[in-house]
Amino acid sequence: MAEQEKLRIDKYLWAIRLFKTRTNATEACRAGRVKQNGQNVKPSAIVKPGDVYQVSKGIEKKVIEVLELLHQRSEYKIAVTKYKDITPLEDTIAYKSVFHSPSMKRDRGTGRPTKRDRREIDEHTDNFFEKEGDLND
Repeated sequence: MAEQEKLRIDKYLWAIRLFKTRTNATEACRAGRVKQNGQNVKPSAIVKPGDVYQVSKGIEKKVIEVLELLHQRSEYKIAVTKYKDITPLEDTIAYKSVFHSPSMKRDRGTGRPTKRDRREIDEHTDNFFEKEGDLND
């Protein structure tokens, strides 16, 4: 293989902008958050077009297929053409629904919630997460 055709997975993940720094990409590989065929991938693994990787970033999970190699980090418009996001739809919806859940904010300086406040908060959040068909009443 020519030297230009070899590309490490950590460098590729950084170049396609899945990770902000190459160090973050390397640490993700070492921590087992980057997998190929269910197996952990070392940061020095060689990337080839057609490879499929499962990448976990916090609560976000992505499945990507390598289309072309990208040796240098470039602008987003170019980077997204080098891979194909084949993440299952239910994983994408589950990730996005976390950001639409209710957020309870209290005014600063009001102190801890009282027992009554706590019951109201619990009642409000319980109703949000229940599905229409799952009620046991």
